Amino acid sequence: MATRHSAQTPPAGDWLTLTELGRRYGVSAVHTGKLLVASGLRRSSGEPTAEALAAGLAMRPQPGHHHSSLWLHQGCAPYLERLGLVPQAQRTMVSLWADLLSALQNGSPSISISAEEMAVDVPRDLVKPVNRELRQRGCSFRVNTKLRTAAGPGPACSPARASDAAGPRRYG
Repeated sequence: MATRHSAQTPPAGDWLTLTELGRRYGVSAVHTGKLLVASGLRRSSGEPTAEALAAGLAMRPQPGHHHSSLWLHQGCAPYLERLGLVPQAQRTMVSLWADLLSALQNGSPSISISAEEMAVDVPRDLVKPVNRELRQRGCSFRVNTKLRTAAGPGPACSPARASDAAGPRRYG
């Protein structure tokens, strides 16, 4: 699974402190550290485990550079996400979709699309988190994965191509 990396040639990627890594998920450094301990990547003393070091997921503090260990975001992300953390960008998208779908379900005379119609445009990877967010908000609407089209995610409201527009017509 792992290859050894010398201190001079760390693997490419985003090397972050616990604080910076936690910020990517909207949680504290303390919480991030506890999750890394639960994943077997960090000792309770704060040091990276031998496994994390061997896999190139962590670097010990470098004399004169950092006061704390650094963690490879791309390598640690799967462990953190398996334990329930959600990247901030996804969290924002989930919240926005939940806002929109719950508002559409409540209805408004100025809106001419239903929540069901709009739900078709929810990206597949957000369906479960959006449904979880809707449930937590007490909204009864759920995105139905079986009714979704086979097409990939697309913009919710995309303008028609000029070639699709009908030209002026004369009647009479």
